[in-house]
Amino acid sequence: MSDIENQKLKAETFRKLHRSAKILVLPNTWDVASARVIEDAGFEAIATSSAGVAFSLGYPDGQRISRSEMVAAVARIVRAAKIPVTADSEAGYGDRPEDAAQTATAVIEAGAVGMNLEDSLDDVSHPLIDLSLAVEKIKAVREGASAAGVPIVLNARSDVYLAQVGKPESRYDETVRRLSAYRDAGADCLFAPGVRDESTIERLVRDLKWPLNILAGPGFPPIPELQKIGVARVSLGSGPMRATLGLLSRLAEELRTSGTYEAMNGAPTHADVNRMMEALPQS
Repeated sequence: MSDIENQKLKAETFRKLHRSAKILVLPNTWDVASARVIEDAGFEAIATSSAGVAFSLGYPDGQRISRSEMVAAVARIVRAAKIPVTADSEAGYGDRPEDAAQTATAVIEAGAVGMNLEDSLDDVSHPLIDLSLAVEKIKAVREGASAAGVPIVLNARSDVYLAQVGKPESRYDETVRRLSAYRDAGADCLFAPGVRDESTIERLVRDLKWPLNILAGPGFPPIPELQKIGVARVSLGSGPMRATLGLLSRLAEELRTSGTYEAMNGAPTHADVNRMMEALPQS
């Protein structure tokens, strides 16, 4: 089987996971080592965290990293993984629909079979791009993926709740308005980060009638409850990467204050990590 045929097969497999009776759970990764841990744990697909990748390379979140650096990180993860990989691509690394299309092409060339596309701006006074532009970006991604020959799985994200746009009482209707438009423009899954109330999530599932992705973490409904109310996909964003930084911070504090090493308990052995990396192709 050719590389492109294998990539197409992975894309279709990944798309089907969004409509399975079993919820798709994606603990996001930021480098090869974290991706290998997630694959070895038995998950069915790997999602990257754009913030996690950016932080690991010394950038703040919010499209401060270049498209080429982000895609290079995704490509290294794809080469290390046997399961489908979906790439968090922020807002497409540009203001125009053609920029989003170029990002989709680059993601496919990196070997990924899915991508996230968000509608937020790094602008407090105008936190979301115009709906018409967001729709055009989604259409451009679909066209770019079609031209590249891989039916990429597009997860379209609206940050109405995450960015706390508008009055609280208006956020639900605006989220539905935007996500419905993204669905109709060709998105395979709809992402509403920042929504944490179970009744609101269930209402979104019912009103959108399309696979819904929820960003989860401490204080959110557990996975079994989200599956019960019909959520298709759960991701953790930069949470796993930040949790790892939290562990390192606790380790450093313990070492500095008491001079002990208890925070290192539970770490995989050097030999175990070596074995994870031994079979990987080297660039």
